Amino acid sequence: MRWRDRLDGLDGVLDDLEQQAEGLALAARDAEVAEQSRAEYATVDLSSRLHGSLGRPLVLAVRGVGRLEGVLAGAGAGWLLMDTGVQECLVAMAALVSVRGSADRAVPDAVRPLTARLGLGSALRRLAEEQGEVLLHRVDGTVARGVLGRVGADFFELWEREAELVPFAAVAAVRRG
Repeated sequence: MRWRDRLDGLDGVLDDLEQQAEGLALAARDAEVAEQSRAEYATVDLSSRLHGSLGRPLVLAVRGVGRLEGVLAGAGAGWLLMDTGVQECLVAMAALVSVRGSADRAVPDAVRPLTARLGLGSALRRLAEEQGEVLLHRVDGTVARGVLGRVGADFFELWEREAELVPFAAVAAVRRG
């Protein structure tokens, strides 16, 4: 075999090795990108996804309430506001079992409006200012009707004949009565 023929054969082997190396480099890069995406997504919280879904029709499963369908009209720290078409319903995020229909995007806390950082207590205070009757759905499935009174740091008063103190942790949803 001539020297030139041997070199031509070697060129083919080198081309194969080069293609394999490029393939391995691409596979390693793809794996690194996938890992970085998983790591970044691990920092996304439910509130961020819900803020990215404002204005969308959603189907919620809410402990103590069941299925709730409507358009996500607002969201804050620990709560969301659903417009069911008939009325608005304030839902405690802690009572959510699942959410269907959400957008793929998320809105980080830093770019949300200031009102989106208000907690459940602020949303309940707004309802209490209206002095109208509300329907309280508790996470245990019981329902009470009354007027919201004063709202504390982690509880509120529900007035029917007398004041009942209701911890925020017991709230699934509140609707105007």
